[in-house]
Order: sequence, then structure tokens, then C-alpha cells
Amino acid sequence: MILSVAGRRIDGSDAKDSHFPLHNVDLVRQRMRSLLHASAATTMVSSAACGADLIALSEARELTLRRRIILPFARDRFRITSVADRPGNWGPLYDEILDEAEASGDLIVLEEASDEQGYRVVNRAILDAASAFMKELRQPASAVLVWEGDSRGDADMTEDFGIEAKRRGLPVLEVLTV
Repeated sequence: MILSVAGRRIDGSDAKDSHFPLHNVDLVRQRMRSLLHASAATTMVSSAACGADLIALSEARELTLRRRIILPFARDRFRITSVADRPGNWGPLYDEILDEAEASGDLIVLEEASDEQGYRVVNRAILDAASAFMKELRQPASAVLVWEGDSRGDADMTEDFGIEAKRRGLPVLEVLTV
């Protein structure tokens, strides 16, 4: 099974609404591990933001799955804007996982803007890569949303990922963050 993953980042320290509280990291880690075992996953494709992405990639690493990582722009800039800007000291894990992906040729860095459109492009690139692996490995693929299950509106990139996956005919699984 090829899994394409997208989801919530850890809530900021000033968050008004809770979508993925830091104290739920272990719970989400257990849920992701269960999904990986139940799905018999062999390959994962995702980005590498703090929270859902890094948890999924970390659990996939424990199971020695192939991990393709797609970033919208340079890894140092992504680290500042999508990893180290939230509670939880995600930087060292990010660096380790990206170093491994780069060494194996599974790190793809797009040259997109750091706006909504750039993240939308990454969503499509993740799904494109999962489809390519599906054909290459002759395995089914699914999309995984790691979120609380509620839309944040038009700019919700996790919801966008799920909508695009369904449009492409991929089954969508959920790992809840609350």
C-alpha cells in the first residue's frame, strides 16, 4: 500500500482553536502506527511540517518504509516557516528525516511561493508521486488526512488534499488529532 499523507501542524502557542494540541502527539503517533500496520504500507509520500507529517514520517522510518518527501521550497526556509515555528522542538527530527531522504534520493524540493498556492501545488505533487508509485510498484494507494475532522474553510490545505484525493479516486483514511 502506498500512503500519501497530509495533515495538521501542531497548534501554535497562541492558537484560539485547537486542531492538534502538542499533548496529543503520542496519541496521534499510536494511531498512525496502527494505520501503518493495518494497511500493510510499503511507501509513504508527504511533506515534512511539524505535527502530522513528521509523526507519519517518523513512524514510517521505524517500519523501514520508503519515504518520499516533497517540499514547496528550500528545506532551510521550510524548517523556519513550517517546523521550528511551533512548540515541540521538531527541528532535530526534521533534519534527520530530510538528511535520510536526501541521501536516498527521495527528497523533492519544488520552487514554489510560500503562500496558499505553493502548498496546493505540493498537495498535488504528493498525490502525483503516490500515483506514480502505485503504477511502478503495482500496489494500491490511499490518502491519509491527519486532522481533527473539521474544515477551516477555503484555505484549509488538509481538506484540499482530501478533496483532490477523492477527485482522483483514491480512498481517504483519517487519523484524528483530538
